[in-house]
Amino acid sequence: MLKVKNGDLDKLGLLYERHKKKLFGFFYNLGNNPSISEDLVQNVFMRMLQYRNSYSGEGAFGAWMFKMARNANYDFHKKTLQTGVLRSTSEIQIKDPIEDRLNEEIEREDNNALLQKALEKLPKGKRELLVLAKYKGLKFSELAQIIGCSEGAAKVRVHRALKELRIIFLELEIG
Repeated sequence: MLKVKNGDLDKLGLLYERHKKKLFGFFYNLGNNPSISEDLVQNVFMRMLQYRNSYSGEGAFGAWMFKMARNANYDFHKKTLQTGVLRSTSEIQIKDPIEDRLNEEIEREDNNALLQKALEKLPKGKRELLVLAKYKGLKFSELAQIIGCSEGAAKVRVHRALKELRIIFLELEIG
């Protein structure tokens, strides 16, 4: 990114190839459909180009990138609320076992579907934290940088979000 900042704009293509899947997964796990997720990935890289001078090189590039992604997602949803445009969210796909599968595999799929439903029931901020921390594997220091708090506060927020997710998951499992 430092090379892009210094005028070597061709390096942005390399960054795109390296990080497009991570960003797509981030947006998709936040409940955006694939088409919107792809658009948001493009939006992040356009913002990277536009705001390349704001990149200081301090801290992790991933934290800077996901902070930009988080803002792009927020701006998109704010805009859709203002314009009244409805967006379609990704549907949970529960696959029916076509082949003769083991009971463990079926149970794992059911748990994954329940987990996805539970994740969707979490408040947006907590869902975002868990996607970044658990699905994208960001360190607490990177997460703290993104959400603008201390590393300890980031750990507490993720722990509380996990605790709430666990409660929602158990309620779905019982009900």
